[in-house]
Amino acid sequence: MIEAVPDRLDGSPRQLRRFWSDEFKATAVEQACQPGVNMSAIARQIGILPSQLYRWRRELLGSEEPGQAAPADGSQSAAPGSDSVVEIVIGGIVVRAGRHVEEAHLQRVIRAVRSA
Repeated sequence: MIEAVPDRLDGSPRQLRRFWSDEFKATAVEQACQPGVNMSAIARQIGILPSQLYRWRRELLGSEEPGQAAPADGSQSAAPGSDSVVEIVIGGIVVRAGRHVEEAHLQRVIRAVRSA
């Protein structure tokens, strides 16, 4: 009989969480939104899971709840009841930006959306 004793009884060792800068996330999303680019391949190149890159894209470009329709006229409008959020509709994508968003960051996101 062979007896095996694991080094840790509570499972595999936990890794420390990695924190990515907003600049890094914006750059990764911008790369992933280029026409003809495979988002999963970009995620693997930078060492993250594809689901993480998709989440960053949703966060940076604004996400819609399933079934919620966006206006198709390309207009800019403020969110109802709030003067601190701006919605920019580009094609079928809605970009929401609060007053805390830096202009340079918003410009990068808009360029990424337009090139998609």
